[in-house]
Amino acid sequence: GFKPGPVLHPFQRAATEHIMPSRSRSRDSRRSRSPSKKDGKGTELAIRKDSRKRSASGSPAKYSESDAPEKVKKPEDYGVDSMKITDDDAAFILGKGGKTKSKISRVAGAEMELHERDLVLEIRGSARQRRLATKYAKCVMAQRVGPVHLKDEDKSDKDCTLLDIPQEAVGFVTGRMGNFLRSTEDEWCVIMFFIGVDGNNRNREKESEKLAIFGERRGRRGAELKMMSAAETKVPGFFTDKITTATDDDDGDWATETQVFKSDELSYALGKQGATRRKLQEASGCIIQYVGSTCFYCGTREERQRAKDYMGWLFAQLEGPVSVATDGRDDCTTVEVPSDCVGYITGSRRAAMSQMEAEWGVLMFFTDADMNRRSGGSEKLTIWGPMRARRGAELKVMSSVETKAPGFFTKGLKEETFDGKGFGTDRMLLKDEDLSYSLGKGGSTRTKLATASECILQYVGNWVFMAGSRRQRRRCKEYLVWLLQQRRGTVTVSDVAGRDDVTEMHIPRECVGWVTGNRGTELRKVEQETGTFCFMALDRNGDERLLIVGSDSGGRAGDSGRAKAEKLVNDLVQERMHSNRGGYGGGGGGGRYGGGGGGG
Repeated sequence: GFKPGPVLHPFQRAATEHIMPSRSRSRDSRRSRSPSKKDGKGTELAIRKDSRKRSASGSPAKYSESDAPEKVKKPEDYGVDSMKITDDDAAFILGKGGKTKSKISRVAGAEMELHERDLVLEIRGSARQRRLATKYAKCVMAQRVGPVHLKDEDKSDKDCTLLDIPQEAVGFVTGRMGNFLRSTEDEWCVIMFFIGVDGNNRNREKESEKLAIFGERRGRRGAELKMMSAAETKVPGFFTDKITTATDDDDGDWATETQVFKSDELSYALGKQGATRRKLQEASGCIIQYVGSTCFYCGTREERQRAKDYMGWLFAQLEGPVSVATDGRDDCTTVEVPSDCVGYITGSRRAAMSQMEAEWGVLMFFTDADMNRRSGGSEKLTIWGPMRARRGAELKVMSSVETKAPGFFTKGLKEETFDGKGFGTDRMLLKDEDLSYSLGKGGSTRTKLATASECILQYVGNWVFMAGSRRQRRRCKEYLVWLLQQRRGTVTVSDVAGRDDVTEMHIPRECVGWVTGNRGTELRKVEQETGTFCFMALDRNGDERLLIVGSDSGGRAGDSGRAKAEKLVNDLVQERMHSNRGGYGGGGGGGRYGGGGGGG
């Protein structure tokens, strides 16, 4: 049966301890500093208090033992390696905004810390992770002075795919300033270099250049096929003339199959800007790529079969209504849609449904297994894909239908909390005024809470549906309660000890208005950029502090989640401090405070 894995998002990471990044201090020296920070003139700056430890008073954690986050066990061969590098190498390793270092860390699965003062690159992880990260870092540094060379031992980790790119297509697949290679690396979590093999430099008279793709098997194969697709457009037949019908990779289950399309079929299967290909790929879990007029299906046997099924149904829709038997399949959800709402759900030229497919990574179409209308005046909509994605799309459809046909889904509903293990759905009823506030402009508030909690959050009429694991649903409900408290006045969150989804920051009183901004505009910007939920709240002693809430800690790199939000807030505090020292009083902060006062 179809057992889809979790939908991967940037915020689905282990809640590991994070440190605000610095370009001038090592992590150890920052950690050893006193938590009370001064700006050199005795002015207190924002202080972060990690809420994951038990409070001194012994307050219990907010989650039961069964809901507590699992501690990530370090491998037995976990260790630390250090590399001495030059100042120029440090700039290459770091990359713009730290992106290169983060990419190496992500592909190798290792933790990396660059101590710029001592010019030391510190790598943590298992022996394999450290070895891979070291190899990738050396390749990056080698690019600074010439072509990258691979030795035989560099290929022994089975983390590399070598692909011949025709000479005349090298510039095309690289892209301007390397942008196409970089975007492919980000999409497939790989790292790529054009290389010289066994000490041989590039030779412009050669027919092709070798591209090395490093990473896990699935990522390497996805990136390889994307490079092949790009090169084939410049040099037709370079790859497709050598294609076999099917190739096995490391084992009998994982393989690649091909299917040749006619030109008009290819255009339909690709879709506008590749949208159709992407939705079939996400829904099936199978890598789907078109190289010339040949479609490649790559993945496990089950993934490839799903992809071929979905592709067949896609083309069958050209002939008319599709009849698909859904019994016995665990990759499908069916929704009854009132006949007079079908056009609304589909949208003009299928625009509304395509938008839902793109948002959730599913395949959707109306089917009529009995080839006639159901007696209840409704039609059956089928949603295909992983369980979580199907549920998100289903709730979106229910929300839209309820707008046009109030009561269709909500009549007779009662509040419910799912008590079972695993993925489930809770629902609760909101008042009209609370619904509008919790939805936000264009649904922005709903999206914010869903992202921060990792929970699917959707409103069907006045009903709130929360879908996810028990911890995700509990967090989402708590975040919603805190949000609604803001509408009624001051928020009080007495104790967040024991939680791994909250970072506390004590903001200097004179900076609070500057950090929040006019009507909270500055915090809203921070939330949007980092996928967090930020608000001022009183503790048990009545002291106000900023709470940064979200499932993504940001990790050591601090380039996402709460760690990034904390850094952005600290930047706002520093900005205000410098403004005060520069003598900008007299109402300089009026635009951000709202009323125009705020000056000294």
